[in-house]
Amino acid sequence: MQESATLDELDYLLVTALQREPRAEWRRIGEKLGVDPSTAARRWARLAEAGLAWLTCYPAWLPPGALITFIELDCAPGRVHEVALALADDPHLFSIEHVTGGRDLLLTTTFARQAHLASYIGFRLGAVPGITATRTHVASILHSEGSHWRLDRLASPAASPPSVPAFSGRGVLSPEDQAFISVLASDVRQSAAALAERTGLSPTTVRRRLARLERDGLIAYRCEVSRSLSGWPVSVTFWGSAPAGETPSITARIARLRETRMCVSLSGAHNVMFSVWLRSVDDLPAFETSLTSRVPELSITDRTLALWSLKFAGQLLSPEGRRLRSVPLDMWTPDSAHAAEAAFVSALATPPPLRGPAADARR
Repeated sequence: MQESATLDELDYLLVTALQREPRAEWRRIGEKLGVDPSTAARRWARLAEAGLAWLTCYPAWLPPGALITFIELDCAPGRVHEVALALADDPHLFSIEHVTGGRDLLLTTTFARQAHLASYIGFRLGAVPGITATRTHVASILHSEGSHWRLDRLASPAASPPSVPAFSGRGVLSPEDQAFISVLASDVRQSAAALAERTGLSPTTVRRRLARLERDGLIAYRCEVSRSLSGWPVSVTFWGSAPAGETPSITARIARLRETRMCVSLSGAHNVMFSVWLRSVDDLPAFETSLTSRVPELSITDRTLALWSLKFAGQLLSPEGRRLRSVPLDMWTPDSAHAAEAAFVSALATPPPLRGPAADARR
């Protein structure tokens, strides 16, 4: 199947069903679609093998003090793709977008703490040839994210948008839980028996752990389809300014919009940021007009259109949005920048040589 392939209605129904129940048995999926289980399974295998649709999962929990961060990169002329390639396998980069406007690349990232963010910007990005400038936005609250978005091709009502901030699950993820999710992410639909074999747990323990992670909102699933074939091929990210006292109400309204994929509160002058999917670029003026009527308190200060989502939720994609391969998501640790950071800290700790009369007095 080539990138120019199209999806038929059954394919879209299948994606919608897996968005709602990513690990449901093929028998149940087939019943919802009106086909036999083997047909549903073959359809999915064909889409996944061609990179036209895929399933993945990741932790929906961040440790205390962790940061969700958006980094704008300016690149030297002709070096955008060189920079993107250099960063593609960084495990903490959730997404890399080649975009329009006042930046070349927009990164969505996570860090365990502020010192790691500083180290990444200064010693990782600072060492990548072709990057000429960076600007960083730190999220204070993540109100919604793409795992809740649905194609909504099935007749039954879609799931309601989340009423609480995303990544606010009950409890915490242990290192064992995070390792378990990493194994599951390689094949979301693998059986409990296969998971047990790969993790060394019993099938009963695997089922209990999965049930707990899902019940407590500690794991996020995604079933995605190639953007060019999704019916929503245009992605736009907005920055806005909202009165501080009205931000909770404003972000709640934005998060409930059909087009919204992600919405965050930011710590800077632009205190709201959100991404939407649209059916065409021509829909952008109408969307902004509608947004103004629904959220009149919000002032849009900047916007950017994604030209190519090179990395999306840990998946590396072609220009048309076909999945090429996955990069396991994980927190960044400053190991790769340790030597440069250590040398800088050492230099900071070393007083400069004395000059002038004070130096003469020591002779």
